[in-house]
Amino acid sequence: MHFERIATAPGGVTQLRELILALAVRGKLVPQDPSDEPASMLLQGIRSERERLIAEGKIKRNKPLPPTTDEESPFELPQGWGWIRLGNLLRFRIGRTPPSKDPQYWSDSGYSWVSIADMDHFGVVQQTQRKLTERGAAQFGYDPLLAGTLLMSFKLTIGKIAVLGVPAYHNEAIVSFYPLAGLDTEFMKFVLPSAAKTGSSKNALMGQTLNTESLSNLILAIPPTNEQSRIVARVDELMRLCDELEAKGQLEAEQHASLLATLLGTLTDSATPEELVANWQRVAEHFDLLLDRPEAVDALEQTILQLAVRGLLVPQDPSDKPASFLLEQIRTDGNRQDAYGTLRKSPASEVGSDEVPFELPRLWAWARFGQIAEIASDLVSPAGHQSVWQIGPDCIEKGTGRLLARRTVADADVKSANHRFQPGQIIYSKIRPSLSKAVIVDFAGLCSADMYPINSKISTEYLLLVILSRCFLDQVTVAENRVKMPKLNQEALTGFHVPVPPLAEQSRIVDRVTDLRRLCADLRRRLAASHATQSRLAEAMVQSAAT
Repeated sequence: MHFERIATAPGGVTQLRELILALAVRGKLVPQDPSDEPASMLLQGIRSERERLIAEGKIKRNKPLPPTTDEESPFELPQGWGWIRLGNLLRFRIGRTPPSKDPQYWSDSGYSWVSIADMDHFGVVQQTQRKLTERGAAQFGYDPLLAGTLLMSFKLTIGKIAVLGVPAYHNEAIVSFYPLAGLDTEFMKFVLPSAAKTGSSKNALMGQTLNTESLSNLILAIPPTNEQSRIVARVDELMRLCDELEAKGQLEAEQHASLLATLLGTLTDSATPEELVANWQRVAEHFDLLLDRPEAVDALEQTILQLAVRGLLVPQDPSDKPASFLLEQIRTDGNRQDAYGTLRKSPASEVGSDEVPFELPRLWAWARFGQIAEIASDLVSPAGHQSVWQIGPDCIEKGTGRLLARRTVADADVKSANHRFQPGQIIYSKIRPSLSKAVIVDFAGLCSADMYPINSKISTEYLLLVILSRCFLDQVTVAENRVKMPKLNQEALTGFHVPVPPLAEQSRIVDRVTDLRRLCADLRRRLAASHATQSRLAEAMVQSAAT
């Protein structure tokens, strides 16, 4: 079995675990031993034990179940194994929920009551979210189930299984099992979920569900008692190997992220274009190793943005008019327009030398966001605008500046006032601003009041790059308020400092970033295709091993 190859595919370790369990319940994980007492003897003993318990009044005699047929058998049994219906093999009990709104049934301390949420698949239930009072426990009519009892979900989520670690009761979406003599509880943990997923289920409000009849009619493949123990030991051994592979993968991911951050960090720490070239050479030497996963390409793209706003991505042209000339022109035009009352006043304070996070190239300058952009505010009622385009924060991809979707006001079912926006504006979400949801729109419409329509007084495309960059995001992190739903208010936004290059260099930066981001997008497509191929290969190997 090619464990290492499967494990390196996306989701490979999960597929390995599923493969191990599939092989275990089909009798393909350990060799059969001809000296083992066959399962037919075990099943005969279980039938005798059931008759004794019925005679003693400890269990009820159920309606006879039909014998298993070859047509129902999902696979060929190994030598010494046998088929049996669950209702003839195990005692089981469906749980219940006492009246949930009545406090006399519930307590902060008392009898544990298990819901599906309390169960970890293949885990042990030690703690429960809710506990029952004496009166709540009395609703069940029997003593709490003992530690070691098997629990399995059969409603909403079919086949989630766990073992009770403490005496407890459980709800009606869970069935509890009582293995009889000769059945290994650990082995039954592997068999029951596999069998449950082959059962005859029906649709419920929140998922699939089995009922008592379909549970009873499930057919299970049972090996000899001694082989059950060997299978359990082998599964434990292989699951430990999966744990090691998973831990190794996590360690490698951490090491990869650390190496990537270090090398990309040297790029953004470069003081001059010449130093950047030297540091880039180090990254280029490890390009295939570093950029072998989507999150690495995301980090590279953010590095490109950071280099862009630091003036390290394109060379400066001494003949360009300096940014100070541009800012003075913006200030003059703004004062002229203010006289007519058409613009709000920009923040008067200049960016102090103690505020800036890095040194700018010679022709660049720092400015307040409110100096180089205007936040437009034109709130209108959605009434009468039902056919107009509308966008909300959910329509914008985080961190990329890309619009995912637009819909009409009617389709969005807008009830409250929205901002009117115009082509060429930046739409920026002020709710959870650390997600960096901003986009330049090329159409008119309405946007959620949770968004800022922004008029840029410099290159709109360059300002968007700034908004998406780490330089801007660091300021957002400091300024956003509220814990549950962080928000960026207008006063904080207008006070942000923005690195401003000469107007001609803004265009060169935008062109260069566009080219590089196009290469990043191509690299993502290649990685996605490669990962898809790896996943298909892993699936094919799993299927071939399981057949």
